[in-house]
Amino acid sequence: MQTNIASSEISSAGKNSLFGISLTAALAGFIFGFDTVVISGADKPIQDLWHLTPWQHGFFIMSMALWGTVAGALFGGIPTQKYGRKKVLIWIGILFTVSAIGSALSPGPYIFSFFRFIGGIGIGISSVAAPTYISEISTASSRGRLVAMYQFNIVFAILLAYVSNYLLKGVGGSNDWRWMLGVMAIPALIYSVLVLGIPESPRWLVTKARDNDAKKVLRKLGIADPGEEITSIKSAIQHEDIGGKHVAFFGKKHATILGLAFFVAFFNQFSGINFILYYAPRILERAGLAANDSLLSSITIGGTNLIFTFVGLYLIDRVGRKILLLIGSFGYIISLAMVAWCFYTHASAQMLVAFLAMFIASHAVGQGAVIWVFISEIFPNKIRAAGQSFGAGTHWVCAAIITLISPVFIDDKSGILKNNPWPIFAFFSFMMVLQLIWVITKVPETKGKALEEIQKQLGLD
Repeated sequence: MQTNIASSEISSAGKNSLFGISLTAALAGFIFGFDTVVISGADKPIQDLWHLTPWQHGFFIMSMALWGTVAGALFGGIPTQKYGRKKVLIWIGILFTVSAIGSALSPGPYIFSFFRFIGGIGIGISSVAAPTYISEISTASSRGRLVAMYQFNIVFAILLAYVSNYLLKGVGGSNDWRWMLGVMAIPALIYSVLVLGIPESPRWLVTKARDNDAKKVLRKLGIADPGEEITSIKSAIQHEDIGGKHVAFFGKKHATILGLAFFVAFFNQFSGINFILYYAPRILERAGLAANDSLLSSITIGGTNLIFTFVGLYLIDRVGRKILLLIGSFGYIISLAMVAWCFYTHASAQMLVAFLAMFIASHAVGQGAVIWVFISEIFPNKIRAAGQSFGAGTHWVCAAIITLISPVFIDDKSGILKNNPWPIFAFFSFMMVLQLIWVITKVPETKGKALEEIQKQLGLD
């Protein structure tokens, strides 16, 4: 039984329509990525401007958007399920626009943190709604690369954010950071307009007994017999209950998929990816690069991320999710251990940048390509939005904690680190050894399987 649209039943025009719709929804990831990294250029100038302590800076400036992201991710599944995927995607654009303008015009740290929190809510909800939406309109054979377009947009925006920060350096003098943050309003507005033109998820429409509307969407996607597809979706939904009774989200039946979602999100952040992306210029300055050189090297990191995300997109529906996680794990372990060694031995900055680039490549091919695809496809229809919310919430809680405490370690000039962060990278390398063990022993392969097949594979049918 198929719960994804069968590729053979889709016309050529339908495939083009599916790609265009998926790409538009995935643009939520572009704003997500830009917002996540643009703060790296404003990091030090804001701390100097408002004379904040490391703890204040970590909480109010650097991690506040992430705490908003936590809230958006944890509770984003509720409106996504109640009001529909499309309406939520529209509101994401509005939140990002308000956040960009408000952050750029903020007169002090507390108002600034308020608007960053709003942007964070948008990020959190987007990490629930966009992958869920794309997963529900895609085919079994294309689901991996279509959902992974969300991740591609994230890393493409990360690169552009680094480039934008570099180009805007010196434009506004002491107010450079305001331009860096405010420019995000442009893609946010463009996305808000484009997303108005996409249809609602046919699977969500069926769960709301709006079969006629679902048929219209399926026809737009090129489905020759939308009635048969709707019957298939309804049959799959009926299998999500035991004996006709509702199964609790945190019930024993869902223990396996909850564990998979938790650990893929947990290990994603305990690789150190957000720590490096948020603090790339400052980390590179610690390695001995001048401020302008560190911003330029950040662009190298962003470019590496983009190139290897293309590799991940190409491979995810060919070699599978588990293989990519294995490749990424080995790359993580080696690169992080070598970054720690470079800091410990005061090796050249160029060598350190090379191993940071290897780390970014490992992430792009592995966790970066897999996480949003994997979480979106392991949960059944009735709890997919809630499951995406759980996985994304775990991801962002871990990200917020790491980002909150990072300035304390980076600015540790007299404590145990002595201004040398090598133990942080050694810790992340050890965590990736644990991820490798988890991938080998616990992670199933889901490539090329319809959502119903995955449901049965994980004991949910």
